[in-house]
Amino acid sequence: MPDFSTLILFAAAALILTATPGPDMLLIASRSISQGRAAGFLTYAGIALGTYCHALTAAFGLSQLFLTIPVAYEAVRWTGCCYLLYLAYKTIRSEGTAFAPAPTLKRLSGRRIFFAGLATNLLNPKMALFVMALFPQFVNTESGSMVAQMLVLATILNVIGFVVNGTVILLGSQIRSRLSSVCRFPKLPQYMLATVFTGLACRLALQTRN
Repeated sequence: MPDFSTLILFAAAALILTATPGPDMLLIASRSISQGRAAGFLTYAGIALGTYCHALTAAFGLSQLFLTIPVAYEAVRWTGCCYLLYLAYKTIRSEGTAFAPAPTLKRLSGRRIFFAGLATNLLNPKMALFVMALFPQFVNTESGSMVAQMLVLATILNVIGFVVNGTVILLGSQIRSRLSSVCRFPKLPQYMLATVFTGLACRLALQTRN
């Protein structure tokens, strides 16, 4: 287990990282505005689970695959692009509106939102490389299991992320409630969310390993 001073230092770094607006925060905010508070928290839950998956992958050294076999990185990157574009298409084509969803979709919407957040995180190879680059700096091989230490660090990152993104979710749901009373275009938030998915796909397509 890392010592207390190491955990505090990592928590400070995690706070700076999570408070800096990025793709995850943008996706969470868009979900909150388009589909409400619960959708925002479900999206974050999926992203948080993805962080644990990346931490375990880094602990077992599997992220080295992206460094040693470039085609693996490219395969994950382009799969992520296609998936985000698919989400944009499904968002535009979904029945009902963001403020009045179709009753038949309510039962599955939570699962879909959660796995969309998870898949978006897992299919971003930059996240895997980020975890592999940052986490080992705070891991001591003499302090016990590396897997356990990685999971502790991932938990700290997720707890801080929950506080930061929870604030974004609450603000987003407030914006949604205001839009629902004044918006003349009830599907506008869906178009906004589809734009976010498309933007994330373009960003992923243009990024490189360096």
